[in-house]
Amino acid sequence: MPGPVPAGDRSNRPRSSVPIVPNQYGHGAIRLPSVLPFTAVPVAARTPTAHVDPPMTVQFTYFGIHLAFLLPPILILGWLASRRDRAWWGSRPLSGLGIMIVLAIVYTTPFTNRLIPVGVWWYGEGTVLATVWHTPLEEYLFFVLQPILTALWLCQVRPSAERSLAIPHTHRLLGVAGGLAIAVVGWALRGDTATYYLGWLFLWAGPVLALQWGFGSTYLWAIRRSLLVAIAVPTLYLWLVDRIAIELGVWVISDTYTTGHALLGLPIEEALFFLVTTLFVVQGITMYVWVLDRIGGVSAWTSTAPRVPTSSDDR
Repeated sequence: MPGPVPAGDRSNRPRSSVPIVPNQYGHGAIRLPSVLPFTAVPVAARTPTAHVDPPMTVQFTYFGIHLAFLLPPILILGWLASRRDRAWWGSRPLSGLGIMIVLAIVYTTPFTNRLIPVGVWWYGEGTVLATVWHTPLEEYLFFVLQPILTALWLCQVRPSAERSLAIPHTHRLLGVAGGLAIAVVGWALRGDTATYYLGWLFLWAGPVLALQWGFGSTYLWAIRRSLLVAIAVPTLYLWLVDRIAIELGVWVISDTYTTGHALLGLPIEEALFFLVTTLFVVQGITMYVWVLDRIGGVSAWTSTAPRVPTSSDDR
């Protein structure tokens, strides 16, 4: 058995794994364990992030569609019509435009107020200011702006021909028959849910086309090339505007009351609506001026009208 270890000789003393540090009073010792009773877990440093608000989206309204897509081309075409020597301008086309606007409001108001309550189409929440009957105020404004836009483009095209008002009776009968046939087809289609919109559109458009084609089909055929340009450009533009408005949710076309067929991404019923209404305006104003030309003996297309002076006039 080993003897006691001398006080001065500590070389053989068993080494402790616990370090010894002086206590706070300067004497004695405090043994600290070499392993802490907890394990430090590294925490990822948090980088402060700034609060970012979600991007604010601005909802388009029906009135906004008018301001963005109808008013600018109307102003441009009106300026061109009033200043270009080759453009059509004067009391005859402008009075014809006034008549078309009145007819558009009177004839289209019952049509829209018949289809909107059924749910053929409706308007996005907050996109219209107010309604009169079942139709928004902006829709009535469209009844005014579309004829203006179409007529001002018509002034640039100037479709005309030297034709007498006398038209063969067979031509008149064929024109009336064509329009009435469209109305009859519409009457049949309106009985089916999927063709409800299309049927009412044909039924609504047929009588007007019968009247126009019965009166001036021969004259309209004589100027068909320029008439095609006068009709195609505003129709295509209105198709584009309608497609944008539908994508933005300004108005919604029902899947229930439409066939589901599309033309350039636009419901076929909507495409036909803008084609037909453009036909109404172009054919109506063109034949109105044609009648006044034959009665007055001077063509509104070729007569010299006062123009706003341009910079070239001052040279």
